[in-house]
Amino acid sequence: MKHRYLPMTDKDRTEMLAVAGAQSVEDLFADIPAAVRFQGRLAVGEALDEASLLKYMRRLAGKNADFDQYSSFLGAGIYDHHLPVVVNHVISRSEFYTAYTPYQPEISQGELQAIFEFQSYICELTGMAVANASMYDGATALAEAAALAYGVTKKRRIVVSRGVHPEARAIIRTTAKGHGLDMVEIGCDRGVTNLAELASKLGDDTAAILMQSPNFFGSIEDLAAVRPLAQQYGALFVVSANPLSLGLLEAPGRLGADIAVGDAQPFGIPASFGGPTCGYFAVSDKWMRRMPGRIVGQTVDRSGKRGFVLTLQAREQHIRREKATSNICSNQALLALCAAVYLSTLGKQGIQEVARINVQKAHYAARILGAVDGVTLPHAASPFFNEFVLKLVDRSGQAADVTDLNRRLLDHGIVGGYDLGREDDQLRGHMLVAVTEQRTREEIDGLAARLGELL
Repeated sequence: MKHRYLPMTDKDRTEMLAVAGAQSVEDLFADIPAAVRFQGRLAVGEALDEASLLKYMRRLAGKNADFDQYSSFLGAGIYDHHLPVVVNHVISRSEFYTAYTPYQPEISQGELQAIFEFQSYICELTGMAVANASMYDGATALAEAAALAYGVTKKRRIVVSRGVHPEARAIIRTTAKGHGLDMVEIGCDRGVTNLAELASKLGDDTAAILMQSPNFFGSIEDLAAVRPLAQQYGALFVVSANPLSLGLLEAPGRLGADIAVGDAQPFGIPASFGGPTCGYFAVSDKWMRRMPGRIVGQTVDRSGKRGFVLTLQAREQHIRREKATSNICSNQALLALCAAVYLSTLGKQGIQEVARINVQKAHYAARILGAVDGVTLPHAASPFFNEFVLKLVDRSGQAADVTDLNRRLLDHGIVGGYDLGREDDQLRGHMLVAVTEQRTREEIDGLAARLGELL
């Protein structure tokens, strides 16, 4: 045996082949026609020893454009926020990072308490009565909300603003097809949902109105104006919100939302390569038994000691298979714990302060960038949180190539904003810029200077 730490020995291999009735490993593939089998040697390097492999992998990792080396203005759903070191310290404890769904809740008290704290924080932020723990991400949470609305109302029209993230709209569209629902999209005007068009597309067959605020373009929607429209047709009002913005903005529950969803990534969850993240899902009391996932409750034992229990698992296929409208069969408890630790560390005042800094820095950036030749703010009339849209025109008067511009910004150590032309041809030359508490005045001024040069 060449590798003493690997359990497979030549003797093991010989014994398994004998049981399978084969003389060699090659015999195991005899039923596959030679014409469709790869002939030759794969174009991979030779095996490396441990030291050489580590050096090779470090060189590869060094090619990544990470937040330690680059100033990132890229958002569109995943953001560069400060991650308190205590978050990683807590989630690295073995009792948390090895924990799975607590099917034996009586012996999972630490895990259950972590989930309970997360739920409590989400209810505080959203102004809703009940929250679960948790969803895969914000986009699937929004699709689950649409499914809940259909299950409640039995109506088949889902009305969705185009201010909702395009990836979320794609997931909603897929979910709607599975349920046989009709998804209707409402356009945006100057960065916010066109309320006149929204009103014209509603009817007695409308199950839900789905909005995002701050929306995909960073603009803050007039949610209070949408609630009466939903009530008029007996539709559920669903709001997707960046939870960090709720440190300053009015909670969706207090603006009449029936369901509040979103992505907890801004709360201590690293961007990584776009995930994984953790969705949140909160409802009013009325819809608690329709909510996907699980709810953890607080109680006392026979001795009066505080304890935690799985209170409700209402819609999962392993419990009510014939009635289930959700296929959520796991949870994101480790990532929910990230969010809970982050929120515990910052507290109420800290969350408000971070949200306020995001607003201040984003508005400073919008003012500085909007003054660059060839740059305008097409949605300047709409209030925004920490993201906004730039319209970029080169010296010839043509819409700038944002993809090429971002490639050139990388040479200056800057990760540029999101190219909105990828989503809509009419938005060619438009860049979605995110500014979080991580960005400094020097970095913002540097982006403005580089854009002025490159345009």
